[in-house]
Amino acid sequence: MRALRLHDRHDLRFEDVPPPGDLKPHDVLVRTSLCGICGSDLHEYIHGPISTTREPHVFTGTTLPQILGHEFAGTVVAVGSAVENVAPGGRVSIQPQMAPADDYYGKRGLYQLSPKVGVVGFSWPWGGMGELAIVNDYNAWPVPDSLTDLQASLVEPAAVAIHSVDRAGVSLGSSLLISGFGPIGALCALAARASGVATLIVSETNPIRLKAAESLVPGAILVNPARDDLRQVVRAHTEDGIGVHAAIECAGVGPALAGCIAAVRRGGIVVQVGLQTHPVTLDLLPLTFGDIILRGSICYPCDSWPKVMETIASGAFPVERIVTSVVPLEDAIALGFDRLLDPQGSELKVVLDVSEPRQ
Repeated sequence: MRALRLHDRHDLRFEDVPPPGDLKPHDVLVRTSLCGICGSDLHEYIHGPISTTREPHVFTGTTLPQILGHEFAGTVVAVGSAVENVAPGGRVSIQPQMAPADDYYGKRGLYQLSPKVGVVGFSWPWGGMGELAIVNDYNAWPVPDSLTDLQASLVEPAAVAIHSVDRAGVSLGSSLLISGFGPIGALCALAARASGVATLIVSETNPIRLKAAESLVPGAILVNPARDDLRQVVRAHTEDGIGVHAAIECAGVGPALAGCIAAVRRGGIVVQVGLQTHPVTLDLLPLTFGDIILRGSICYPCDSWPKVMETIASGAFPVERIVTSVVPLEDAIALGFDRLLDPQGSELKVVLDVSEPRQ
């Protein structure tokens, strides 16, 4: 079958691989329709292995090469003898995390925090950038008729955004800064709007992405911190000039985190979502004197899918609007990875069409 496999850092290949074999009792065989390219996939390609591994994974036993793809949806082809939640012919969206069900975090549905967490598309024999994938039954969530295939393929990054906004503690009438307007920043902005945030400020140094923010979240206050004084702009748009209730850092660079800390009011919350791939030097005195809460946010609880799909279906969370291109799987490297890695590129979110070979 056709698949996009990461062999190691800077070694990504479109190739023909053997399809899955026999199913175990709790296995679900899925034919992928659409699969998003995530920033995490880009990090694996440029900086990895991070979540992929050259040594057998502690829980799944898998190693590189790895079929990438953890943001995907498709149709069930077959199921194992013990599967009850989905059936052949049904559409599914994949929640890609897995962990031991009997460890501390697994018992609580917090697979992302388990020391042994595995992820479809990173540390599992299969991924969404292949025509077929085997997943566990608990990884496959039925898709309601109210969601399109494209929306179903975006539930995973949408769940990341909703969890980040939840971690920020915002609600109706709150003010929020989003630092970095890549795909997750864009989804965080849309999720914030869905949660009732009244004052939304977007900080981004890329003028192309700032222009995208103007279109995606009309009415948001847009700031280029390379040109504008972020703190001054934030103070000018919050009551009594005391800063935003919370900030979500999605850029993954040290200065952006420092900017978030400077932008929140005393007692505010800063959520770190962007992957910091280099050590960060940070002045912690403002954090201490401001009584500011600094939180990490990774993935989402594994039972997030119903809430996320319901929010998307309501129309309040138009996740499909962040997609700038849908390209054939065969063109994933040239029209997907390479374009997304271009600092001057115009792509925000690229989704791969895995369903049919290019003619």
